[in-house]
Amino acid sequence: MAWNSTSRPALRQCLGSTALGFELTQHLLRGFGAAVHVRSLYRPSRCWNRQIRNTLHKRTARTEATVASAQASSPTSTPYSELIVGIPREAYPNEHRVAITPQNTALLLKKGFRRVLVERGAGVEAQFTDNAFEQAGATLVEREHVWSDSDILLKVRAPSFEGANNEVDLLRENGTLISFMYPAQNRALVDKLASRGANSFAMDMIPRISRAQVFDALSSMANIAGYKAVLEASNHFGSFLTGQVTAAGKIPPCKILIIGAGVAGLSAIATARRMGAIVRAFDTRAAAREQVQSLGAEFIEVNLKEEGSGTGGYAKEMSKEFIEAEMKLFMKQCQEVDIVITTALIPGRPAPKLITEEMIAAMKPGSVIVDLAAEAGGNCAKTVPGKLAKHNDVTIIGYTDLPSRLPTQSSTLYSNNITKFLLSMSPQDKHFGIDLTDEVVRGSIVTQAGEVLPPAPRPAPPPAPTPTATIQPEAKEAQTVALTPFQQRSREVALVTTGMGTALALGKATGPLFMGNVFTFALAGLVGYRAVWGVVPALHSPLMSVTNAISGMVGIGGLVPETFPQVLGALSVLLAFVNISGGFVVTKRMLDMFKRPSDPPEYPYLYAVPGLLFAGGYLAAASTGMAGLVQAGYIVSSVLCIGSISGLSSQLTARQGNILGILGVGSGILASLAAVGFPPDVLMQFAGVAGVGSLIGLLIGRRITPTDLPQTVAALHSVVGLSAVMTSIASVMAHISEISALHLVTGYLGVLIGGITFTGSVVAFMKLAGRMSSRPLYFPGRHVVNASMLGANVATMGAFVTMAPGAPAVAATCLAANTALSFAKGYTTTAAIGGADMPVVITVLNAYSGFALVAEGFMLDNPLLTTVGALIGVSGSILSYIMCVAMNRSITNVLFGGIAAPPQTDAKIEGQITKTNIDETVEALSNAESVIIVVGYGMAVAKAQYVISEITHILRNRGIKVRFAIHPVAGRMPGQCNVLLAEASVPYDIVLEMDEINDDFPDTDVTLIIGANDTVNPSALEPNTPLSGMPILRAHKSKQVIVMKRGMSSGYADVSNPLFYMPGTRMLFGDAKDTCEGMKRALEKTNISALDI
Repeated sequence: MAWNSTSRPALRQCLGSTALGFELTQHLLRGFGAAVHVRSLYRPSRCWNRQIRNTLHKRTARTEATVASAQASSPTSTPYSELIVGIPREAYPNEHRVAITPQNTALLLKKGFRRVLVERGAGVEAQFTDNAFEQAGATLVEREHVWSDSDILLKVRAPSFEGANNEVDLLRENGTLISFMYPAQNRALVDKLASRGANSFAMDMIPRISRAQVFDALSSMANIAGYKAVLEASNHFGSFLTGQVTAAGKIPPCKILIIGAGVAGLSAIATARRMGAIVRAFDTRAAAREQVQSLGAEFIEVNLKEEGSGTGGYAKEMSKEFIEAEMKLFMKQCQEVDIVITTALIPGRPAPKLITEEMIAAMKPGSVIVDLAAEAGGNCAKTVPGKLAKHNDVTIIGYTDLPSRLPTQSSTLYSNNITKFLLSMSPQDKHFGIDLTDEVVRGSIVTQAGEVLPPAPRPAPPPAPTPTATIQPEAKEAQTVALTPFQQRSREVALVTTGMGTALALGKATGPLFMGNVFTFALAGLVGYRAVWGVVPALHSPLMSVTNAISGMVGIGGLVPETFPQVLGALSVLLAFVNISGGFVVTKRMLDMFKRPSDPPEYPYLYAVPGLLFAGGYLAAASTGMAGLVQAGYIVSSVLCIGSISGLSSQLTARQGNILGILGVGSGILASLAAVGFPPDVLMQFAGVAGVGSLIGLLIGRRITPTDLPQTVAALHSVVGLSAVMTSIASVMAHISEISALHLVTGYLGVLIGGITFTGSVVAFMKLAGRMSSRPLYFPGRHVVNASMLGANVATMGAFVTMAPGAPAVAATCLAANTALSFAKGYTTTAAIGGADMPVVITVLNAYSGFALVAEGFMLDNPLLTTVGALIGVSGSILSYIMCVAMNRSITNVLFGGIAAPPQTDAKIEGQITKTNIDETVEALSNAESVIIVVGYGMAVAKAQYVISEITHILRNRGIKVRFAIHPVAGRMPGQCNVLLAEASVPYDIVLEMDEINDDFPDTDVTLIIGANDTVNPSALEPNTPLSGMPILRAHKSKQVIVMKRGMSSGYADVSNPLFYMPGTRMLFGDAKDTCEGMKRALEKTNISALDI
């Protein structure tokens, strides 16, 4: 059988030594790191270069117009249903691979291709039988029919074009061919294909970009070559690779040197390490050090600093001094190691000689050299391409068909590469077309419709950083708005001066009683500030729940033993204990979800010991005289409440924090009862009311689900607000005959803040529960109305302070007016806030409930209420700040009903969506190396978190990196999605916040979005949109995005999402839980090995 030399691409130099040839062959083999020291080898004559340039100039002039016109017009495409794909048997000597496997044959037919023709016996050498292809749906035919009847031909090797086995002449006119081709070395083949009018693509010319990694057949084959190189070396080495200690003696481990840490080199390193050898590796590129060391090998280098990274990730030509030092290093290593594996290739040139005869002579007898560059002449001076040779008792392996020596695995990987490349050329769904604007298509195409296309320009490498590097635009912008040190220090001094001046003015204008409460408030606020900032974002929901429970101490103010006020006080106590009991039960249930089986036991029942000892000791001490017991109880309660919030700084201490909160509230109530000094009958009434409220709260806390958390918390906030209103009114009316101005002011503020909290929480509950539209309620003149109500509040407060003392009717009238105005204000401000801002509303209401407690503490001169209120107010304020920053919303807009809210538009997005199904989604997930799952409230509604957890477990068991991305306002309250995932036993260490994961989206293969909309809406990055400026999870930057939705409805903010229409997005419609169940079943059925992924 006669073969033309063009079938040996690495042995041809004709065009590969020119500038264009170098350009074309850059993608021959990648990442080999030996230094280039063949500067003068294969330098063509000037005459030859001139002839080549003239020829290329004429051809380029003729084809540039073709390329330009093709790029300018939209690509034509042909439906899969009209196309036949052909798979011939490889005829090159000792080639055992086949271009496609039965598994991918079935995939092409499933995608809609008319037929897949397979030549009889095409896969036999790769252990894929004809019967397997027939079962996959292929049609077995003879050789001539594969070539003549196929519209698209898939091959491994380039087709022959001379002699009796001329395959190009068998190719259908104007057909399409995809294979390895090496066009720079096979110019005659390229011209022959052009003469047949063929569209041809070279798998070796796939651009080196992130999106094309899944098509990269060169890397796939290099991976196998590196693996097989170690096996071949082991077969010819006379000892174990791993060391052993036996009864017969000690066997030292084999020492292996690998030159070049590209794909083949890294594969060889990993294989040799797994077999127990001591591995050393060399590469001129500094970036290879970390990769080598991560595989457990020793990275060796010369004592001369010079960076070897060149264009496109290749090793560049090194200096003469570096090469000399490199050769000395190799000589030393050859004297020590048992096996040397070389992988150094240079695009368009013969392989550099790295192992000289002197080095071979210095090696120990029985040593082995595996030369992966043999086809290009070899890195070893005594390599015989294609054969095994011996020199000075050293075995030199120069096989050029290592991937073909593992035909089953090689064919599997190559089949995946070429199939995905074919399916990627689809300008329309289920259509094949050549789109020259596609970077991958343009980079790999060789001929089109009879024309030889010039190579696509490769992107130039970024310049090396220099000490005088210019500032990036972002840095420049930050630099222009940054404060100077003087300005920053001046602002800090101004803040301190204002604080000190305010304290001085208050001290002069008020008395010791008021300033004592201010002192308590300031210290508690400072402590709360430090404690709340330490809470991790995942525990923001439990933080709100526990502070909400603690705020139930607002009912302490209801302990007033007068007739009418006592009715209000009793109602206040009832509502407060509903809040306390329900809040702590809900918090415990949430925190238990974060508990892992590996966590140590906590023994929470032991905390009953200090509780019972304190209560018993307190009652016993109180029976003999109060002395300072009340203040002692307040101190214990305050410290325990602070410890409760501090405990939420991590999942390990969070449950302890909840118990401390329970002890803190209990001790505070006990001290408050002792301070009032109720008779036994009143205490019995209090116990009955508190018991009923606790039972109701317990039932509520046990029945709600994590999905209902947001509206439940809002409802509990309303209870706190209403309780504050009742307590303040009862306290004022009980002491109206002898009431101080401070009592009047704080009582009025308690009613105002409590009323706003009550109706605002009710509106938030209605919106969150879906009983009220999430759209902002904008009525004409709303700002005028809000300002008028605020003015009326000020006027009634003035009348109340000046006229209420000694006049119960005036006091009742003013308080009633204040209550009505605060209820109205709470409604109008909250109703004017859109659904997207509801998480901020909840946190603001949480802060309101705390400040209502502060007002009550000032009113009753109760330092416990002042301390606890400060803690809750600071907690809610900090969470509000975090939410506002995460949504780019001003806290002023939230507090005052949407002043200067973003414009609402009805603009529609033009474009088409691309639908997908469960099978395609499972395939994408299975073939991915990195997956990010973005979840939102839709996951909670569908209760899909459990099956999502199972899918995550399956993917992680297959070696796929799976992480979750959580937006600060995902769900309907801070941290809700974290709680839902914890409930489903998703490890919290793979659940990351927005700032932790946003930079990873561009390197992510698949982003799966489940139930999220506004938090991934790219319109937030555009000006003049309703979401403008809102930080988002940048899922749109992923290589592929799959969005799971019931339909095309907009998100909670009622804003259309352009992500759905982007080219890389696929829409998977259906119920999230049902869809995920289908995905889980499909994943369980598939049996994909790690190499297939």
